[in-house]
Amino acid sequence: MLHLPSRFAAVILCFAPLFLQRSWRHAQVLLVGSILAPGRRTVTSILRITGHSRDRCFVNYHRVLSRASWSGRAAAQVLLGLLLDAFAPSGPVLLGLDDTIERRRGKRICAKGIYRDPVRSSHGHFVKASGLRWLSLMVLVPIPWAGRVWALPFLTALAPSERYCRERGLRHKKLTDWGRQLVLQARRWMPSRRLVLVTDSGFSALEFLAALLRQEVTCVTRLRLDAALYRPAPPRPPGTVGRPRTKGARLPTLAEVLAGKATRWQRVTVPGWYGEGDRIVELCSDTAVWRHGGMPVVPIRWVLLRDPGRRFDPQALLCTDLSQEPLQIIRWFVQRWQLEVTFREVRDHLGVETQRQWSDKAIARTTPCLLGLFSVVTLLASCLDGRLRAQAATAAWYHKQRPTFADSLAAVRRAIWSEQGFAVSRPNTDAAKLTPALREGIAYALCHAA
Repeated sequence: MLHLPSRFAAVILCFAPLFLQRSWRHAQVLLVGSILAPGRRTVTSILRITGHSRDRCFVNYHRVLSRASWSGRAAAQVLLGLLLDAFAPSGPVLLGLDDTIERRRGKRICAKGIYRDPVRSSHGHFVKASGLRWLSLMVLVPIPWAGRVWALPFLTALAPSERYCRERGLRHKKLTDWGRQLVLQARRWMPSRRLVLVTDSGFSALEFLAALLRQEVTCVTRLRLDAALYRPAPPRPPGTVGRPRTKGARLPTLAEVLAGKATRWQRVTVPGWYGEGDRIVELCSDTAVWRHGGMPVVPIRWVLLRDPGRRFDPQALLCTDLSQEPLQIIRWFVQRWQLEVTFREVRDHLGVETQRQWSDKAIARTTPCLLGLFSVVTLLASCLDGRLRAQAATAAWYHKQRPTFADSLAAVRRAIWSEQGFAVSRPNTDAAKLTPALREGIAYALCHAA
């Protein structure tokens, strides 16, 4: 078993009560090995990098994912508590919700479906992808050594395809239903914190917004330019018979406001616009009631944006907290881009889409674990000395001002290998020797890094 630095063990041991003693020994190997392993995150590659390639009971490590009794929801609660203590001990908690497609093929991948690929598709080009749809809830927090906001996943759920549910006699749930359940679970874990949820246009649904508004969760998302907006219902006179009114007079659509010559625009500077620095935009804002026949009534504050330089099309945002300033709503929404960055990082550096589990339980556990590993690595990097975690990989042809996730992952790996004696010799101490099995695993990783 690899020796962990004491500052890392304090974080990793928080998950030990979720497992039986024997399962925890195997789970710990998988956790540390998934940090150290390059390339594919299969169980066999993890066993090689940790020096367990000669272990004849290797099937026990597979059973941690396919058969062992442990709760991914309980692990998500522990991870969320660690993230809040480290990066957001007080104040409102900004959450991000988004879905991603894990491209998987094979007859044994039962929950897969055919979906629109959001990465390869555009407004005029539709690309289909076969795979699994995952919905991930992340906490958006500023990372001191990175100088920007990171999206740290803590709760991820599989949204099976409609065909999968039909073949098993299950009720198919829409993506908004899954998202509502994830956010309400987070609300139960944080009953005393103020929650702000940032989503894309796929969750701009009245049922979704109304359900979260009842639980005092503020939602920020996009709004259609042709949405039916109304004034609030007028006060009900005493003695009036019948049901109370839910809306007042109809308001012009945001498309009409955009084209109107009498619209007053305010020019503001939005910091950190999608990773491009400061951006000057023009906005106008007001409050209204959003209503559609047969749907709940949701009071909103809408914000209409346009670019003086015409570099992006006009767009509208909504916020279910009417007291928020328009600039604050925009600042919250532009941080949603960090969710896409996290999805790309876990594919590039943590091996998402390279795992090869076939059983339903292992599939449902592995990808959420790899997404949560992004947050675990960030927590371990926060335990390092400031000089170590602030190091960025630069070269004569590549100047990097701030470290990225790849640099934080390298710093965590370096700290773990240093604990094994794989480091520059220290004064007044004897150099520690690696075990043959560990040397073999390191050689395998170097030779098969691609």
